[in-house]
Amino acid sequence: MNIPMILTRPEAQMPQYAHEDDVGMDIYSAEDLFIRPGETVLVGTGLKTAIPDGYEIQIRPRSGLSYHTMLRIPNSPGTIDPGFRDEIKVILCNTSSGADVKDEQVVYDLSVKGSPKGTYHVRVGDRIAQMVIAKVEKANFTICDSLEGIGCNRNGGFGSTGVKDM
Repeated sequence: MNIPMILTRPEAQMPQYAHEDDVGMDIYSAEDLFIRPGETVLVGTGLKTAIPDGYEIQIRPRSGLSYHTMLRIPNSPGTIDPGFRDEIKVILCNTSSGADVKDEQVVYDLSVKGSPKGTYHVRVGDRIAQMVIAKVEKANFTICDSLEGIGCNRNGGFGSTGVKDM
């Protein structure tokens, strides 16, 4: 599928699949910024696109970034609708608590390991998220009196499958 893409800044990079069989494309920061403990920011990618009706772009975390840093994408997966034409930005939240920061002068880049608590420096060209193109179905809801006979009722709510004994 060919999807038009505009690079709106000289620092912008096209999304890229790291491996031939990957589903998610890496997307990159097109700006240099610091994210302090407890702060949530929009990180510009310098990308604008137009996707066809019946598809969405999902913005998802990169597992390594989530595992090795305190940075999270709080609305994951973020959805970009076909009618959106502005710059794609990624919401990043530094889940560090200011009270947990040992040295406020230390700033970590995204190559850090061990999920240290503190301020993070996101640089131009850093891989900050994944982008997935997904086909979506439109639904029409119908009001009814009963759900009997539709699928199987597993009789449970949140946490209804319990906790496995170890």
